[in-house]
Formats: sequence, structure tokens, C-alpha cells
Amino acid sequence: MASLLRASSVPSFVRLEEDLTCSICLCIFESPVTTPCGHNFCLPCLEMTWGEFQSNFSCPQCRTCFYSRPDLKKNTVLCRVVEEFQSTPDDPSKKIQSEKSSVKISHTPTVACDSCLQKTAEKTCLTCMASFCQEHLKPHLESPAFKSHQLVDPIKELHQRKCQAHNKLLEFYCKEHASCICCFCLVTHKMCATIPMQEAKEEKESQLKQRLTELYALNEKALQTLDQVRVQQKQASDIAARKLDLLKTEFLEIIALIEEEEKESVKKVQAEEKKVQDKYEYIHKVLGKKKNEIQGARDQIEMTLTEDDDITFLKKAAKLRQLPIKDVFIPKIDLDQNLIHAIYQKSFGLKENVKQFLTQSQEKKTEGVTQWKTKLQIQPSQPGKKNAASNAPKRDAPLPQSPQEKTTAEEEALAAADTKQRRRPAKRSQSPSQRGRSSSRPQSGTQPATLESFLTKSREELLEFATKFALDFNTAHNKVILSERSTKISVSETPQNYSHHPQRFTYCSQVVAFQCFKRGIHYWEVELEHNNFCGVGICYGSMAKQGAESRLGRNSSSWCVEWFNARISAWHNDIEKCLPNTKVKKIGVLLNYEGGFVIFFGVSEKVSLLYKFRAQFTEALYPAFWVFSSGTTISLCQLK
Repeated sequence: MASLLRASSVPSFVRLEEDLTCSICLCIFESPVTTPCGHNFCLPCLEMTWGEFQSNFSCPQCRTCFYSRPDLKKNTVLCRVVEEFQSTPDDPSKKIQSEKSSVKISHTPTVACDSCLQKTAEKTCLTCMASFCQEHLKPHLESPAFKSHQLVDPIKELHQRKCQAHNKLLEFYCKEHASCICCFCLVTHKMCATIPMQEAKEEKESQLKQRLTELYALNEKALQTLDQVRVQQKQASDIAARKLDLLKTEFLEIIALIEEEEKESVKKVQAEEKKVQDKYEYIHKVLGKKKNEIQGARDQIEMTLTEDDDITFLKKAAKLRQLPIKDVFIPKIDLDQNLIHAIYQKSFGLKENVKQFLTQSQEKKTEGVTQWKTKLQIQPSQPGKKNAASNAPKRDAPLPQSPQEKTTAEEEALAAADTKQRRRPAKRSQSPSQRGRSSSRPQSGTQPATLESFLTKSREELLEFATKFALDFNTAHNKVILSERSTKISVSETPQNYSHHPQRFTYCSQVVAFQCFKRGIHYWEVELEHNNFCGVGICYGSMAKQGAESRLGRNSSSWCVEWFNARISAWHNDIEKCLPNTKVKKIGVLLNYEGGFVIFFGVSEKVSLLYKFRAQFTEALYPAFWVFSSGTTISLCQLK
């Protein structure tokens, strides 16, 4: 019965030893403590594991995280269990371990007796450095002369424990040479740090356990870092998802606003169409009634003419009603062109505003990169000069430039560094945009582009600097009408229903171009029709848009040539210069920003000088136009 109880208790002791083993050092608990999650560890092992952490403490076994370091207390009950387990004399688990080791030894080759070389050795004498069977071991057990000899279990390959030089047992360990030595080797290693082999083994085991604990702590830290990276990755993904939702919401609102505006515009046009259609329906109804009356009178006359009796005929003829014989009148009915044009201009302005905003945001990015590259290219060659375009102040609401004005960083650097333009002969094979870009590049062996040199140029040579632009709808006065894709200007007697804009002229019927010029040479032409009250010029973007000072030439921010009835005048800073009369209908304007002058030409078979201004330009310049008479129009010429 007792043997049966012992046999049944063996597995429990085995499980007990597993439960009393620390999962960090894999040894029996030493000063065991319990974490808040319920797991037990050696206090030194846990202290070493958590030694490098400042926060985010976690259980080494279940990975439970603690925001602050837990207060560890000794588990007294587990300490008593460990003490009782270690003090048990007949520990079945130890017996099982010994049985396992004996099984392992039984499978290993046996050690032969060094005396008879036949029987199996029972013991190995470390003093004699030989193994003996039971019969040849008797002298070591019985004779007092062998009492000091050290007997151990049989050792296989005993020669590996001998010193190759002195044939003695290796009993010491040299730390400096990391090798096992015998007692004779101590003489040659007297300057080295040597310790007994068992002590060296225990020291190495302690170091390896400590290193294992450190690696475990590093592994825990790496796992926590990986978890943090995953958490940060998920947070970034969540933030991006939220931003995308907000972005989609904003664009949906923009689309809804545009669709609402489209519905309102379509509704107004359809209402105007219905109004006109109703008028036509009413006229059709009246004309139909008139037609029926005429048809009735015709039938009565025809019936009267068929009467043979004279008296009856005369009586019936006297009763006929005399209808007036007049042509059918159709009143003039047409759609309200001003209303439809205002609706279209509003839609067109909305499109241009969106396009301007999108183009502006892109140009700001490219402009910053271009300026940075320009500085890098100019500063090494001309450290004492400043970029001419850097002093130009920006307009309150900057407008996008045309594709012809967008040059590369190298061309902008050359245009800003060289304040004088060069002449070169025209080439028919080049396109206008290529001529405009190549004309701003200085060439060796040519004359400088001075004001006098431009006065002697022919129209073909001036066309080398031709540029194209459109008019800015947002700056047009309420009585100014833009047509033909914003290239023709006229005046309406009735104000247009334009939306409010900070850049819109409110005092004079004026408009400026969509594009501005900050550098280089530019030439454009306009054609006048019934030029009684109109003006052509240039202005800064900062020029006033309200009051009497907003008129072209009546301030220091604009230059123009003006037609006022039969008088032609040049205006700048509210100073008038009367000019001789001319019958030309086409006006050419040449602007040299770096040269500091603008020239107005009369263009016919030959170009003739109207007037020239000299100025030190400090801001971006915009082509500007003034139209006052209702019959006057100004059209931008499409130059080739």
C-alpha cells in the first residue's frame, strides 16, 4: 500500500518541481514574488528584467502591461513550499532524475578496467588517473596507502582530463588564457588569475544566466518596440482615414454648392425661355382668332356673290361688315440677352476663380523652388547684384501667369541677372513662344536692347516679343462687357449683374488683364473701333479700384494713352501730355520691364511712335483698358 502511494505521488512531485521553477532563469525559485497578473518569478530575475524600463512594465510570461511598476512583495507561502521541496530527503523527482541519468549512462559505452582491460570499471581514481573494476579496486578500498586517492564514477576518455604537458589532472582554470590547467601549469601561469575548475564553472554558469536574463529583457524590449510601431502605424492609418473622410466631405459640399448654382442658373434661363414662349403662345392665339375672322368675312362675301337676285344681293352686301385690310403685325419678342449674358458671366467667373485658385496653389510651390534655384545660380557669379524680380511686391490677389511666361529656372536667372536685352535677327522657323523665350536670352555680338533701338524696329521685329493674354473678368466694371473669350471689351448702358470682388473697378469702366509681367520684354496689339472715349495702358496690381484716382493715368501706378473725342493724350501721375491726332485703329504696346520703359505705337502699314514713358518699375505690371462710349470696342489681336 505504501509503495502504491509513493508511486502515485511521483507525477505530483514532478509537476510540483515544474511549478516551482522560474520561467526566467529555469531554476527553483529564489525569493519568489508574485506579479498582479498572478505569475511567480525570482525577485532578482524580475528586478534585472525590469531594470532598464522606465514605463510600460509587462509580465514576462503573459505580456500583461502595467502603467506603473508593481509593488513586488515576497510570497511567503511559496517560499515555504520551496524550502520543504528542497529539504525532502527522498524526493521522488530526484530519484526519477537519477533514474533518467542512469538510463542515459546505460546507453553510453562502458569504461573498461585499465588493469585487466576486460571487466567494466567501477570507479576512476583521479590520483592514479586510471579506472579499476571491482577486483582491482580492492587495494584502494582496503589499503590505507590509497585512502587519500580521489575516487569518482567511471570517466570515459580520461586522457582528455589530463594535461598534455605534465600528464596531470586538469584542476584549475586560467581566466586570461581561457584554458584548463594542471597544478604544474600554475608555475607558468603564476601571473595569471587562476581559480579552481568547479568555481570557474559556477562563475561561468552565473554569467551565462545573467546574460540570458539580459537577452530576455532585450527581447521583451524589442517586442514592446514592435508593438509600439504597430500601434503608431495604426494611428497613422486612422488619422489618414479621418482626413480622407473630411476631405471627401469638403469636396462633396463643393460639388453640392456648384450643383446648386447650376440649378439656379438653369432655372433662371428656363424661366426666361418660358416667359418668351408664353408671349409667343399668346400672339399665336390672337393671330389665330384674327385668321378665323378673316376666313368668316371671306365666306360671307363668297356667299353674297352667289346671289342672283339683285335686290337680295344689295341687301346682303349692305349688311357685310367692313374689316380693315392691313398686314399681319408680329411684335418683336426676344430673350433677355443681358440676363442670359449675366448668368453666363457668373458661371464663367466661377470657373475662372476655381481655375485661378488651383493654378495659384501650384505656382506657389514651383515659384519657391525656382527662386531657390535662381539664387544658387546667380550668387556665385554675381555676389554683389540682387535679383531684379526680388524687389517686386506681390498683388493682393495674385493672378496666374500664362504659359508663355513660365520659363525654366535657368532662363529666370539669366533674365534677372542681365538688365539689358539683346537683339537678334528673326527666324521664321520659330514659333511665337520660342521667339519670346529666346528673345530674353542675351547673345554675344548684338546691340543692347535700349529704348532708342526699339524705336527703329519694324513690326516684324517687334512681333518677336509678341505675347498673348486674356482679360480678368473679376476686375471688369459693372458696365463693361467681355466677349469672344474675354478678348473684346465693350460698354453696356445697363449695369451687369456681376458678383462682388475686391479687385473689381467700381468708379471707371475699366478692366485689366488676367496675366501680369514681372520681367522681360513683351509686345501686344489692340484694335479700336469708334475710338471716341477709350484708353490703352498698363498699371500696377496695387492701383486703387475705387474713387477718381482709380482712372488710368490719374495716379502714379499707371501709364496710358487716351482718346477723348478728337483729342489724344498721354497720362501718368495725373499729368496730361497732348499728342498729335492720328487715324490709326490698331495700337501696339511694347513693355521692357528691366529696361524701364513702355512705348505706344500706331500700327498701320508701318509702325509710328505715339508716346513713350520711362519709369523704374517696382511691381508686376498688368495691361489695362478704359472704355466709356457705348459704341466703342477694344479687341485684343491674336499675334503670330
